[in-house]
Amino acid sequence: MKRRNALRLHAVLVTTGVAGIAAAVLTGLPSPDASAATGAATGYAAQNGGTTGGAGGTTVRATTGTQIHAALCGRAAGDTPIVIEVEGTINHGNTTKVSGGSCNTAADRIELKEISNVTIVGVGAGATFDQLGIHIRDSSNIILQNLTVRNVKKSGSPLSNGGDAISMESSVRNVWADHLTLEASGGESEGYDGLFDMKDDTQFVTLSYSTLSNSGRGGLIGSSETDTGNSFITFHHNLYSNIDSRVPLLRGGVAHIYNNSYVSLNESGINSRAGAKALVENNHFKNSKDVLGTFYTSATGYWQARGNVLDNVTWSATSAENRPAGPAMTSTTTVSVPYTYTLDGADCVPSIVSRTAGANKGLKVSTGGCATTAPVTSAPVPVPSVTSAAPVPSGTSAAPATSAPAPGGTNLSLGAGADGSSKASGSSYGNVRDGNTATQWSPNGATGSVSVKWGVATTVSRVVVRPGTIGTIGAWQLINGDTGAVLRSGTGAGTITFPATAVKKLTFAVTGATGTPSVSELETYAS
Repeated sequence: MKRRNALRLHAVLVTTGVAGIAAAVLTGLPSPDASAATGAATGYAAQNGGTTGGAGGTTVRATTGTQIHAALCGRAAGDTPIVIEVEGTINHGNTTKVSGGSCNTAADRIELKEISNVTIVGVGAGATFDQLGIHIRDSSNIILQNLTVRNVKKSGSPLSNGGDAISMESSVRNVWADHLTLEASGGESEGYDGLFDMKDDTQFVTLSYSTLSNSGRGGLIGSSETDTGNSFITFHHNLYSNIDSRVPLLRGGVAHIYNNSYVSLNESGINSRAGAKALVENNHFKNSKDVLGTFYTSATGYWQARGNVLDNVTWSATSAENRPAGPAMTSTTTVSVPYTYTLDGADCVPSIVSRTAGANKGLKVSTGGCATTAPVTSAPVPVPSVTSAAPVPSGTSAAPATSAPAPGGTNLSLGAGADGSSKASGSSYGNVRDGNTATQWSPNGATGSVSVKWGVATTVSRVVVRPGTIGTIGAWQLINGDTGAVLRSGTGAGTITFPATAVKKLTFAVTGATGTPSVSELETYAS
């Protein structure tokens, strides 16, 4: 099947008539340098059904921006999984707009708009996006890995992406940005804006093992004091160097910021405002000013700080619009996260980050305890290890639900709403709550999620997953769609029990399968 998909996509690329597209190399084999299976999404990107990018889809090699756009436009649909391996320098000279039913591209940026299930990964000698930003809009399940993006301008010439190296906006979900090098050559007066910006309903994002340097602005979450619907963002094992401010700037929402190395924050650091809540732990701050607090506004934000190291950090006096957290770094709230993670000691964070963060570092990661290792390069589709405040019990692996009667009581799914991450041709999300086992839902690929949702909070403690007629469900997670917390995880279809939980949305995420899995009914019960 993968070979047929590759041939079909190759034909689309060749017939587009855009110069240089036919030179793209398509392959179903992983690159020796990096692949979509390298590592697994961590932090909040592993929530809400997880972030797997183009895993299981066709692999395409691209050396120009036009070829990247052509690969997106050559898919069967906007959610058809694809891995785009990039090598060389991508710039304005080799990037054009490409049209198609599965894409919405632009000439002045790499445009990931109204699409899902995409991985863009640097391979070989490396991938550099020179003066050309990456824009993610109205999209989900995106992985960006092992890439360099530099000197993107919003004024002067050439212009790209509003001056942001990477930006996300307008209903973006589940983005994992990993082992990136993001850099500018000055601040706003020199024509640059943010290195990593999120706004207008962006959620479940992780930035990990990346370097951000030589910029006036590191990045923001929320474009104004009223744009507070962006949330569930994780930053870990990143290096911020020679940045004036915004590392990040948070407006509303929840962020988890741990094991980052900050050097030369010139004006201010983590700026929590407009009701934002940040868990800031085991970071290392050196030669910096006002590394945490609420700055340049009267709209207060909050933080929980623990285990951080301050090396030559200075603090401003408190005023109406500047409330530094230091020198005592006293917490003003408490923040809990719904996943497990391993902390490195703050003392060794600079060493760990220098060995792991950035593009072309071999995709090495921390193993905790101040040690590093290279990730497995041929791992299967990962199943994130996640817990809520208390350890999550193992999921129930029951006999197929079709061979066991449903539990007593009313099936709460009947008459409820439904949505999901993707759906194969001929299937529908609503088929899982119509009471008819002859209809079914399948994702567009080997993994995906389907949800049952209600207009008001509904208490559920038991779910019956009835398999469809194709594929076999392997690993799965049952997720509280309101919070992203994993209620249970396990393998196979059957009956799942868990502590009674009031939810408006309950998501069943298939993270591993044989073939294309299918679900005929997702029944929910109060007891």
